[in-house]
Amino acid sequence: MDETAVRRRRPWEGLSHNVHVLSGVSFFQDAASEMLYPVLPLFITGVLGAPPSVVGLIEGMAEGTASILKAVSGRAADRWRRKPLIAAGYSLSSVSKLLIGFAYAWPLVLVARVADRTGKGIRGAPRDALIADDTAQANRGRAFGFHRAADTFGAVVGPLIGLALYYALDQQMRPLFFIAFIPAAISVALIGFVHERPRTHEEKAHAVARRATPLGKPYRRVVTFLTLFGLVNFTDALLLLRAKELGFGFAGVVLVYTLYNLTYSLLAYPAGAWSDRVPRRKVFAAGIAVFAVAYLGLGIVTSAAWVWVLLPVYGAYTALTDGVSRAWVADLAPQATGTALGAYGALSGAASIFAGVWAGLAWGGTGRLPLLISGSVAAVLAVGLWVAGDRLERDPDPTPALIDLR
Repeated sequence: MDETAVRRRRPWEGLSHNVHVLSGVSFFQDAASEMLYPVLPLFITGVLGAPPSVVGLIEGMAEGTASILKAVSGRAADRWRRKPLIAAGYSLSSVSKLLIGFAYAWPLVLVARVADRTGKGIRGAPRDALIADDTAQANRGRAFGFHRAADTFGAVVGPLIGLALYYALDQQMRPLFFIAFIPAAISVALIGFVHERPRTHEEKAHAVARRATPLGKPYRRVVTFLTLFGLVNFTDALLLLRAKELGFGFAGVVLVYTLYNLTYSLLAYPAGAWSDRVPRRKVFAAGIAVFAVAYLGLGIVTSAAWVWVLLPVYGAYTALTDGVSRAWVADLAPQATGTALGAYGALSGAASIFAGVWAGLAWGGTGRLPLLISGSVAAVLAVGLWVAGDRLERDPDPTPALIDLR
């Protein structure tokens, strides 16, 4: 029987035990984080009285810190065991959620968010490297898609729980930060079920040799392109502020954000599976095109009703790019997966800092200008990647690959 037909009837084929466990870990952690994420910009601007530029600064620095640390944790993931790094990262993020509940001025929120994303930076590359190395390349898009779907379904459940608690607690935001610690702690407990096989002496020696091998030109070109796109991809917190400025109240912001995450969660696995059948660059290019539609639309519209359409469109962009980019990067550097994913995270993090700061400063009264700029640049990048993206992956002078003993 045709192998493709068998795979279509068995959609979870090729997904390892660790992929399923780490997906559960991410589900509970994201439920905790996303219970707070739509609340956070309103808490900062409404309760603490900070301007929108502070939201951009906090989120840009927080996400940038996370991604920059991935360079360090990525190299560590290729040298040491990955499970302790994953556990340390998730633990730090869990504890830091409590800190925001004690904040009465925005600098403490900045400290807490940086600590939270520091945990993300520590765990991200080791976790992704474990998923990549546990999965055959032919199934890697599906594995990352499954993980991102589970992670994002937590972002569907979390905001709905947060909204229900918000009204149950007489519309107080502060207690939510303490309650969010509960699912975060569950996620840490689940890490105990991750199985990481100890490396043999031969594998350790081979890992040292792999680390000495430079990452190839195709990898460097692809990561450079992804970083350029990151310069116009600013924090989602500013998109929620745009929804508020178009007339959404607290409940509306939470619900439309949940709809965005639901779209992302439902499409992440199909997008990953699609990238296993066609070049991943094509899937990513389609995602950037969708990004351009969402950003330009949010910059142009003047009616709140359009947000119910454009935020789910934006969810489709994330589904088409988030897991796919990780699989794409891992494919290009099989000799040092952790290092490759970590370096990619570091560069995208630096871009995130820049994007968050410039968009926050240019936000003005409505936020239309940064949305229109980002959407226009993304449209050009999408066309370029679709038409000439194969040039990024060409290697005119390939270095002979080392034998993979894993």
